[in-house]
Amino acid sequence: MLTDKVNLAEKLTKFDEYWAPRTVATLNGQDIMVVKVRGEFVWHKHDDTDDFFLVLQGRLTIHLRDRDVVLGPGEMFVVPRGVEHKPVADEETHLVIIEPTGTPNTGDAATAVPRRVI
Repeated sequence: MLTDKVNLAEKLTKFDEYWAPRTVATLNGQDIMVVKVRGEFVWHKHDDTDDFFLVLQGRLTIHLRDRDVVLGPGEMFVVPRGVEHKPVADEETHLVIIEPTGTPNTGDAATAVPRRVI
């Protein structure tokens, strides 16, 4: 149970790995996570859930099959369930992502990073 406020910037100092989200809180069965990203992630989709991205720092391009969505600090985008996408960050970028607890970040449990709580 969350009993104190969460400082996202402080949580982001606790790890260095890219593309390895850390859960900082839960809300109605959803993990609220921070993640550092840089470089390219894999093309993937989530058949059962939308994918929420909020940029805190840096720039993120979300490649979709029909267009690109470029996000800067304070901007967010929701990839609808079932839509293939590939996030890319040319520089270190910090994000908040929200997904149902247990959602594999690659869309495939066999290749997903394990859930980590900080």
